[in-house]
Amino acid sequence: MKNILFLIFCLLTISVLAQSEEEQKVKQTIVDFFSAFHAQDSIAIKNTTYSPVVLQTISLDKEGKSILKNEDFNDFLKSIISIPDSIAFQERITDFSIQIDGTMANAWTPYEFWLNNKFHHCGVNSFQLLKVESAWKIIYLIDTRRKDDCDTKTE
Repeated sequence: MKNILFLIFCLLTISVLAQSEEEQKVKQTIVDFFSAFHAQDSIAIKNTTYSPVVLQTISLDKEGKSILKNEDFNDFLKSIISIPDSIAFQERITDFSIQIDGTMANAWTPYEFWLNNKFHHCGVNSFQLLKVESAWKIIYLIDTRRKDDCDTKTE
């Protein structure tokens, strides 16, 4: 009986460690994406994605109705690299919640967006990732954006 319990414990431990290692790889892909984003490095951004990548944003219109916007990935890259040096921007991820099933992962990342060192908006990113060989690649990113109900840290 002790041997069976020990074997079950070992298998559960290995499973948890393997999951944690994969979660770290997913998290690192997202960290790399934002490092490239802040550096305005379109090639490094592309290295974190799998083509075609889908980009969408959910926001509210002036009447408070939900709207869904699609963004072309190449237009997104052009807009990032064209931000002038005089504009400081930073998307601060405040948490990571990662789920993995085989070669698919989801990462839920609440964030704050700062523009010229002032709070601009907050929201949540939802990343879908695909494991290609040993690397996790972003295949889908949808985010929300709002200015209210944000727990912001002052700078």
